[in-house]
Amino acid sequence: QVQLVESGGGLVQPGGSLRLSCVASGSIFSISTMGWYRQAPGKERELVATITSGGSTNYADSVKGRFTVSRDNAKNTVYLQMNSLKPEDTAVYYCNLNFWPEAYWGQGTQVTVSS
Repeated sequence: QVQLVESGGGLVQPGGSLRLSCVASGSIFSISTMGWYRQAPGKERELVATITSGGSTNYADSVKGRFTVSRDNAKNTVYLQMNSLKPEDTAVYYCNLNFWPEAYWGQGTQVTVSS
């Protein structure tokens, strides 16, 4: 069984930065694709970024150039560095571990961008 625990969310002003972390339990982290998703009030959950076991990354167009996903397999941790934050980035951010056909989700961490 895999458990994912996110941290690093909070309140930040527009233009500010935050770094989210997600620690995974279990032994499949290093061979899994990790992802960050977000869900704003009244909207569907959407993909933010993914990183494969080999380090290949993919980003939503809305965050390209501002967000960076990375991973540390020695620490079973995936990160999301968020810069130049905008009010429209406000959402609950979820960590995802994908090891087909299994997928696991964290409990989410709130990010609020407001002045």
